Amino acid sequence: MSSQLNSTIELIAKTSISEARKEVLQSLVDFIQNKVNTNQEVRLNFICTHNSRRSHLSQIWAQTMAFHFGIKSVFCYSGGTEATAMFPKVAETLINQGFHIQKLSENQNPIYAVKFDENQAAVICFSKTFDNAFNPNSHFAAIMTCSSADEGCPFIAGAEQRLPIRYDDPKAFDGTDLMNQKYDERSLEIASEMYFVFSQIKQ
Repeated sequence: MSSQLNSTIELIAKTSISEARKEVLQSLVDFIQNKVNTNQEVRLNFICTHNSRRSHLSQIWAQTMAFHFGIKSVFCYSGGTEATAMFPKVAETLINQGFHIQKLSENQNPIYAVKFDENQAAVICFSKTFDNAFNPNSHFAAIMTCSSADEGCPFIAGAEQRLPIRYDDPKAFDGTDLMNQKYDERSLEIASEMYFVFSQIKQ
């Protein structure tokens, strides 16, 4: 990992998680622990309406924390109820926090390669529906990162479990003086919770 990303993770490690949020996150801890205990692959699909902000942040930080804590065979995905594009501020925020990001295409729905370590495969990010062929179609946990996607998807085909772990949308601050601050805050909030989740896994 880059020294900048290591510094970000050191900051995250000092963040306290409320007991209420720990209760929310416990279902994800239990899902991952069960897979680890039974030597199965861990597939996590983070779902939000547009697959543009929170779901991508969750996917990237979960994959990063799995690597950080040495949890093997973890594969993180993201999707939405509709496809739009990964919002550019998400990539900018992650670069500022220590990730290396390469933009692989320049169309309306760009593809990004996000690297958390120079010797690990990049996380491939672009906006897609949760049931896109890029994502797993069975044996995964569907993690609902926003209430609208949770309400709009009464059924996620192939999901073993459906886990509501919701985050406020930083989109509310787009175009305001608080935009940079709020995207940083949301990314670090998600990162700290994924840090907590994977720190609980016993191998």
